[in-house]
Amino acid sequence: MSKETNEIGKELINNYKYFLDNGKTERECTALIKKMAEEKGYKDISEFNKLKAGDKVYITKMNKSIALFEIGTDSIQNGMNILGAHIDSPRLDAKQNPLYEKDNMTYLNTHYYGGIKKYQWTTLPLAIHGVVCKKDGTTVNVVIGESEDDPVFCISDILPHLAQEQMKDKASEFIKGEDLDLIMGSVIPTKKNADKAKDAAGKEVASKDSKEKSKKIVLELLKEKYGIEESDFASAELEIVPAGKARDLGLDRSLVLAYGQDDRSCAYLSVAAMLDEKATNRTTCCLCVDKEEIGSVGATGMASNLFENMTAEIVARMEDSYSELALRRCLANSSMLSSDVNAAFDPLNSNLYDKENASLLGAGFTFQKYTGSRGKSGASDANPEFIAKVRQAMDSDGVAYQMAELGKVDQGGGGTIAYHAAKYGMNVLDAGVAVLSMHAPWEITSKEDLYQMYKGCRSFLKITN
Repeated sequence: MSKETNEIGKELINNYKYFLDNGKTERECTALIKKMAEEKGYKDISEFNKLKAGDKVYITKMNKSIALFEIGTDSIQNGMNILGAHIDSPRLDAKQNPLYEKDNMTYLNTHYYGGIKKYQWTTLPLAIHGVVCKKDGTTVNVVIGESEDDPVFCISDILPHLAQEQMKDKASEFIKGEDLDLIMGSVIPTKKNADKAKDAAGKEVASKDSKEKSKKIVLELLKEKYGIEESDFASAELEIVPAGKARDLGLDRSLVLAYGQDDRSCAYLSVAAMLDEKATNRTTCCLCVDKEEIGSVGATGMASNLFENMTAEIVARMEDSYSELALRRCLANSSMLSSDVNAAFDPLNSNLYDKENASLLGAGFTFQKYTGSRGKSGASDANPEFIAKVRQAMDSDGVAYQMAELGKVDQGGGGTIAYHAAKYGMNVLDAGVAVLSMHAPWEITSKEDLYQMYKGCRSFLKITN
């Protein structure tokens, strides 16, 4: 870790780890970003009829996406400098009818979200975060598994002694999606021939008292602590994530080990840069969206009209008379760093990378001219003129950066929100930090890279045209 990072970036890294610990869902991230922004003088867009230079506003959508704007002195039609990132991460989601009992064990049935290696999610301590929306209009916030006094949850796996058949399967198949169910509780098994009753035909059956005892206990505990009935799961949004806090990794403490660094590392650093850098002539924006891990779909994802609608609210408050043309000009003349993580070079799997075009942990802010898969499918492919302008800004402020791709051309690839922004005609460049073990329950980043990205985002916001 550089001397500069050690002296100046220590507070940034500590705040970053706090953000990861307390922002394990999109809703939690949005609430944290909103709080951070309000502490810096930002106000909800609803409080403004007109916007002028220096005004700071935020707009949220369904509590799962948020955009911050600081108004510059130029006409909004000249465009904005935008930092864009996503705040959703791979995880497990509770199904609509999730609780069931099997023998003496109660489970929570899940559906995985985003690209995961399913076997990585077994035998880990897991936590439940989310909300339950009740018919009376109230919303219950749920966090179980993060406090030292809380229980945690777990997905069991087969012991090696009995796994001969399992180990014959491919890694993508030996843990099936339908088997990613959390252990929620258990009861002492009923002894054979105990608690027996007879049906109308005189046949012995389990008594009502012994049926689903474990599930009943779980439901009673949920009702006691949260006021939740089983039917309330139908209008719940419960996410299952690794339990535990972000930690320094390595004896030299140069790395961070944490859940959700794809892409909350880029989101946090973009927000921090936005809050610390004052807008001048160009209006600046930091956009944190949902659903990137499943294709940016839905009302809170970048593939919707989410950002267009948010920007329209800004344009309408800055122009004497709103017009569609003013909005289109604003978007087309804007520039964006589509902040998302890149795959860090893995020395133990070097055959998957073109090392000369790989991002190295600790080498600085990573720029990717294009992402996408194989033949650049799903990429926006940034213009070199724009890249040169970004390079000039980084060099002027002494930002350490690297140019990289995700891996070898035919190995795979991945997408970002870049091409959704590029459809408006704006300049977009993918940028972020390198991550080792991407999409695993615990991911690895370099503190040096985190700090250099923060510096780089501030430099980008200062670009004047």
